Amino acid sequence: MTDWRGNVETGVSAWLGGDERPASHNGVTRGSVRGDPAPEDLLVDVETAGPDADPESVARKILLDQLTGRARTRSELADKLRQRRVPEEIAIRLLDRFTEVGLVDDAAFARQWVESRQSSRGLARRALADELRRKGVDAEVVREAVDEVDAGAEEAAARTLVRKKLPSLRRVDSATATRRLVAMLARKGYPPGLAFAVVREELGAVPHDDAHDDPHDTT
Repeated sequence: MTDWRGNVETGVSAWLGGDERPASHNGVTRGSVRGDPAPEDLLVDVETAGPDADPESVARKILLDQLTGRARTRSELADKLRQRRVPEEIAIRLLDRFTEVGLVDDAAFARQWVESRQSSRGLARRALADELRRKGVDAEVVREAVDEVDAGAEEAAARTLVRKKLPSLRRVDSATATRRLVAMLARKGYPPGLAFAVVREELGAVPHDDAHDDPHDTT
């Protein structure tokens, strides 16, 4: 059997079969690159689908629509089915089946999320863990995913963030620059010790005007 675990597009194709793909999936990625559902999809739920509609088929379509475009966690999908008034027993059965075949894989989702958010946003492990928990990922799965972020890579990401911000702070005094930079790193989930160490070293490499404090500083 083809191993599509964690590969949503391949998994959806395998589930549906080449000739059985409904119109909403034939060569069209629904919603935006973030996987947001198309407007018409928002109207589909078990109660509005009509008296002749099979609730399980409607629920399956909701799940496939949600998964076309990007992966989602089991908790996110369960919430969506609940919003669309899918009976709980049907939701559990379908989610178990989707998990079994790899269309829903929280561990793969967590790894991909950490890699993407750490590289694109420079988030530290704490912030990444917070985001995954908000998406309903199990605590142990979260821990395993964020533990894959190397401490050296985390420090390098912090330095990159600081260096990008430094040009806008060249005309403020070092105390103000330190407060702003440390606050920025804190929002990204970096611990205080690492944040202060990185900021101190990076500030030491550039000149700052210590004679004039920034009158607009509110940090």
